[in-house]
Amino acid sequence: MSDTAPENGPNENDGVSNDVAIPANTPKTAAPGRGATPADYDVLIIGGGPTGLMAACELLRRGVRVRIVDKAAEPLNVPKALSLWPRAQDILEDIGVGEGLRAASVPVKGFSYFSNRRPLASFAIPADLTPVNLPQYETERLLTERLHALGGKVERGVRLLAVDDVDYSGRIDSTDGVTAILEYADGVVERVRTPFLIGADGAGSAVRGQLGIGFEGSTYEMAFALVDAHVEGYLPPDEILYYQAPTGTLVIVPMPDDVFRILSVMPSNGQEVSASMMQALLDERGPRGVRITEPVWETVFRVHARHATDFQRGRVFLMGDAAHVHSPAGGQGMNNGLQDAHNLSWKLASVIRGESPSSILLDYGQERAEATRRIVRDTDVQTRAWMAGGKARVLARDTAFRLLDRTGAVSRFYAPVMAGRRLAYTPVRETQEPSRFSGCAVQRRLPGGLKVGAVFPRRLAVSYGISGPAADPSQWTLAVLPPAGDGAWLEEIEHIAGQRPRVRVLRMRRADAAPATGCRRPGFYLVRPDGHIAAHGHERDLDRLETELAFWLNPRPRA
Repeated sequence: MSDTAPENGPNENDGVSNDVAIPANTPKTAAPGRGATPADYDVLIIGGGPTGLMAACELLRRGVRVRIVDKAAEPLNVPKALSLWPRAQDILEDIGVGEGLRAASVPVKGFSYFSNRRPLASFAIPADLTPVNLPQYETERLLTERLHALGGKVERGVRLLAVDDVDYSGRIDSTDGVTAILEYADGVVERVRTPFLIGADGAGSAVRGQLGIGFEGSTYEMAFALVDAHVEGYLPPDEILYYQAPTGTLVIVPMPDDVFRILSVMPSNGQEVSASMMQALLDERGPRGVRITEPVWETVFRVHARHATDFQRGRVFLMGDAAHVHSPAGGQGMNNGLQDAHNLSWKLASVIRGESPSSILLDYGQERAEATRRIVRDTDVQTRAWMAGGKARVLARDTAFRLLDRTGAVSRFYAPVMAGRRLAYTPVRETQEPSRFSGCAVQRRLPGGLKVGAVFPRRLAVSYGISGPAADPSQWTLAVLPPAGDGAWLEEIEHIAGQRPRVRVLRMRRADAAPATGCRRPGFYLVRPDGHIAAHGHERDLDRLETELAFWLNPRPRA
């Protein structure tokens, strides 16, 4: 299941290349630019694609000064990546572009599979797990408009030549910054100093190359042809179609403005991608009676499955396709990059403000590498299903799809994973979990059970002001369910929270908390600014809570 976008390869997307929340109507300040000094910005971002733009918006709304440059003279003007799954939609909603996203996109409500043109399986996607499709340039437009509203801008035609003064041991505190050498479109070269640098400059990342970080993985043997076009004949406007045949899989994806993306393994006869070539494949493998009338975009690309060996070196970080590329099956590429930016930005902001120790930045690479490994694994399985050849493999594939159709397993188990609802960063300290075994420990181990490291349930988070456009993006939340009649326990929780900056104690209603979290015992959930659960404990685990708060946050300064 896929948005079938060429999210990796030679024509890459991302880099061709205070104490209160910053509200939408914050007055603009002049964005740093050419000739800016280190005192003018805290973070330099290389790459103005979706990931770099998201990082800039996330940092700016937390009061961090940002400079963002991109080597491309103009913004992207081709569709490229399409799919945004619910977790990415949440993130975009929280930074203030949710309304624009809904207006510009089309929902995908299901997936249908065919084998030799015969119906094989059909999977409906539950409404709360539905992805939306929109061209990547529309996502970038929405993010750029938000960037401007926050007082930022992308400096275009600016190329990174070199990165210097990097501590290759990975330590943060051994230096006060790094040096970047930038070249402008008029040939002027500038040496700039920045406290932190983010490489969001795509699969061919100059930042990654300068750091000497490996890009491990493989490339699939075949190339893929893609044509976005208006068509004559009926195609469902809210469903992705997979036509599987011995000669290869053909995929049809709905887009806004009555455009459809048609993608197939490139024929081995050496011909170039064109509307006529894709029409021949449609006639051979796809739905009958559909004719391409007006091509919008044509391209050919190869699929890679690669990841950086390190996501961080000292004060330099990689994100988006600079850190990982994988098959477009499942439509996860842009989603993964947006979540990289979401994960790192709040940590950087907290360290820059002096509220957290720099050691929390080391968690970025560990967490996002773990998420990337899962995505590469899942998308590889889907890609190999597209490539199935030989009677035995086709029979096994078709049998598996029929079984999935009959059992409803895709809607119950697969869709939540793709939607980002099952993403959880594995706990690394025993103090992140309750000290004693209980019923919720069993619940956490079941599919869909709320685990430490997962995102706090979205509906509950929005209703309590933990997440959402109006929430403080730098706020930690201590969501508690106090023991009945034990006011002293709640007072102790308040005292513990008061020792650290930006921690809000939120008393949950039992009727809300138990069904959403699966834990009926008195206790707490410590929720990070990105919505992930940092720790969970019960009423006797307050010592564990203190340990976790000390890991993430510095003591509150004395008045």
